Amino acid sequence: SVSMFLNTLTPKFYVALTGTSSLISGLILVSTRYINITLQIDFIIQNGISSFIHLHFCRPMLLMSFCRAPCEGSSSSRFVVPLKCKVWRNPLNLFRGAEYNRYTWVTGREPLTYYDMNLSAQDHQTFFTCDTDHLRPADAIMQKAWRERNPQARISAAHEALELNECATAYILLAEEEATTIVEAEKLFKQALKAGEGCYRRSQQLQHHGAQYEAQHRRDTNVLVYIKRRLAMCARKLGRTREAVKMMRDLMKEFPLLSMFNIHENLLEALLELQAYADVQAVLAKYDDISLPKSATICYTAALLKARAVSDKFSPEAASRRGLSTAEMNAVEAIHRAVEFNPHVPKYLLEMKSLILPPEHILKRGDSEAIAYAFFHLQHWKRVEGALNLLHCTWEGTFRMIPYPLEKGHLFYPYPICTETADRELLPSFHEVSVYPKKELPFFILFTAGLCSFTAMLALLTHQFPELMGVFAKAFLSTLFAPLNFVMEKVESILPSSLWHQLTRI
Repeated sequence: SVSMFLNTLTPKFYVALTGTSSLISGLILVSTRYINITLQIDFIIQNGISSFIHLHFCRPMLLMSFCRAPCEGSSSSRFVVPLKCKVWRNPLNLFRGAEYNRYTWVTGREPLTYYDMNLSAQDHQTFFTCDTDHLRPADAIMQKAWRERNPQARISAAHEALELNECATAYILLAEEEATTIVEAEKLFKQALKAGEGCYRRSQQLQHHGAQYEAQHRRDTNVLVYIKRRLAMCARKLGRTREAVKMMRDLMKEFPLLSMFNIHENLLEALLELQAYADVQAVLAKYDDISLPKSATICYTAALLKARAVSDKFSPEAASRRGLSTAEMNAVEAIHRAVEFNPHVPKYLLEMKSLILPPEHILKRGDSEAIAYAFFHLQHWKRVEGALNLLHCTWEGTFRMIPYPLEKGHLFYPYPICTETADRELLPSFHEVSVYPKKELPFFILFTAGLCSFTAMLALLTHQFPELMGVFAKAFLSTLFAPLNFVMEKVESILPSSLWHQLTRI
């Protein structure tokens, strides 16, 4: 049957097929040229940046630094995919009473989910309580207060504890949840600092007298660090940025082992506000290391600093003609590294997706971390001239170099598949959760595939039903040219016959 089909094909069929193939080739050429010129995406690949990144990122030392996380508790060099998405406390989380609740009063929407607030309650019980709290009435009341779901019940319990004694954790709760302004919260935190320092000094003298005293000293240390950090954040929000930077630096020097609080991320944001880029680079040099878990703040801040060196004079057209310089390659390389770590950030920085208030907890490499970063750092990217333009021209090129399927990784360990589920629990229901930008086929490829399929179907129908398709083609052409014929008739009736005769001759 196949041989009979091929033998019965007429030369007209081959002519039509050749013409259609030429048309499709022309459309592909025009579409590719349009995308290269208009969207300015492919100039990086055209200038050999892929080979540059391959040579510089895939060296053994960088693979050991940037690639997948080794198995915990194992000395082997095997790499594993993380089985569970760990949720982290947001270093820049807002104040419930002065910020989150005010948003609820204005919009009627709840910016925090129950899952997020429940995680915060667990954090409070972990850091602000210990086994010896039952020996002190005020601390015993606060131990129950942190477990309360009703905000008014927690606030009432804090006031009750303050009636018994100067309790630092009671002041913390009131500053976080009852104060309606940052100024009020700062006053309460200063009272908490006074009470917290007294408890810290007393427990420091007794910490070696037993396990109970050591646990109490650990709790008092956590309380003191929390208070000083929030005071620094209050100063930053009230415009006293230099004071906030000094408080953060002093806190990091006094408690260098408490890196789990990620105070350096608060310091980076404050230094960027002061435009102290040399100090920002010094902080990055200390914390952008394999021994510490990376974050969007570290990766994108490093990219911003490198982009700052070239972004003011960067032009995609000029780069496509002359190629990328070494500094531009370093900036593009840093952007690709940041985008692979968290691919959700660029859409918020480029304002392609609307921002919401960041949650109290974030998921590394997830949409929640992207929101938390962009909420505070968008202004810093806007302040650097041309930085957002460079990001816009280069960030999508990352997905061409990331191995597919997503179970593989390029610079970091593979992208976790559980991020979407965890982000839906952390983010409010009115926010559309961003998912990992999967590799999508360009429009011109889909258009070409559809055109080829449509042409093949027409050729097959014409071969099987030539008479019917001829009638259909005549009807289609007559319908297509009906408006043109109508216009021509109107023109003939309006114009003089002699003028129309001269125009036809021309």
